[in-house]
Amino acid sequence: MTINRLMRLAFLAGALCFSNALYAQVKGLIQIRAVQGDDIRSFQEGGLGLYRHDTKSDELILSQGILDFNVDLASSWSAHGVFNANQDPDVGLGFTQAYIKYQPLSNSNYKWHMRVGGFYPLMSLENPDIGWTSPYNYTNSAINSWIGEEVRTVGAEVTIKRPAKRFNSAHSFSFVGATFKGNDPAGTLLAWRGFALHDRQTTFNESVKFAPVAALNAYELRWQANQVLPFEEVDGRFGYYAGVHWDYLKKSQFRIYYYNNNGDPTTLNISTGQYAWDTRFTSAAWLYKFNNKTRLIAQVLNGKTEMGANALIDNAFYSHYLMLSHKEGKHRVSVRYDYFKVTDNDTTAFDPNASNGEGLTATWRYQLTNKLQIGVEGSALKSVAKNREPIGFNERISQQQIMLNAQWRF
Repeated sequence: MTINRLMRLAFLAGALCFSNALYAQVKGLIQIRAVQGDDIRSFQEGGLGLYRHDTKSDELILSQGILDFNVDLASSWSAHGVFNANQDPDVGLGFTQAYIKYQPLSNSNYKWHMRVGGFYPLMSLENPDIGWTSPYNYTNSAINSWIGEEVRTVGAEVTIKRPAKRFNSAHSFSFVGATFKGNDPAGTLLAWRGFALHDRQTTFNESVKFAPVAALNAYELRWQANQVLPFEEVDGRFGYYAGVHWDYLKKSQFRIYYYNNNGDPTTLNISTGQYAWDTRFTSAAWLYKFNNKTRLIAQVLNGKTEMGANALIDNAFYSHYLMLSHKEGKHRVSVRYDYFKVTDNDTTAFDPNASNGEGLTATWRYQLTNKLQIGVEGSALKSVAKNREPIGFNERISQQQIMLNAQWRF
């Protein structure tokens, strides 16, 4: 079954039941942004910049247009969807999530639910807001920027929860397991662009560009496009992930996941220029509340990815961030440090994939009303990528951006 057909079937069920729904909830977010970017062209425009915006974005733009709906179909069934509107790099509309959820009523001490369709694995503690956005920074961490681009579950996920209250305990645990198809090209961006810092989520069946690196002119990579279709099914194999959530009172949250797309790195779709990458990683995220106003959030991602016969491309990747956020009345201030790295482990001399960098992001948000918020963010990063010099650029670049944001919820 193709990704398109699976998504259509999931939402056909929701559409057929919508008129008989017990309850429907629709929420939305519109965010307008003014950006002072730098003159390094963004990866979205085929450039080397690791931000979403560049000097071309020095004007008012629609940075987030989100419609989030939840429809109760029956006592245990519901349909969920997140519809996104984007202005960059081109005007586009599409779903970032679309799934059916089954959550039966139970008298047992344990609870469970299942999701079927397309959705994010719940690895992130940075993005709990509407439409997988962050209430802290406007620019996501390097880890969750990449997850928003190249990682999505199109399959089935089961969660079993041990609630603290039912066991008279301070600890809650959830055990998560999923199997999926698609996501075969995940790892492409890490190899030829590296990590980036932005808040642009890829919609289903959308492509993400990267600079036309010199290695793609080599005979061995003649079929590879200089864009990625991250949710394409290439090799017909199922991937999987497993995770554990551990919550202590309302003070600490910890999540650890192992993800493996089980890709066959020798398989290629010539018509779209997409390989199946064998990508697997571990993610660990932690949120700690010092009090009701101040919290610490951290996440670490460590993995490997391979593509092509005889490990033509063999990369390890790593990233971590540390964020401190404080809320005082209608004000919230958040500061985050990011580090990211891709290590080239293969012997393919014509295709250097090594890259690394670090960034600092500071954000102030002010809640004017329940629906209207304004904010300012400044961000700076420096990065090194070995594949920049062969196309006539310096390996090392430094970037900065400042943005003003206004958002309205409905």
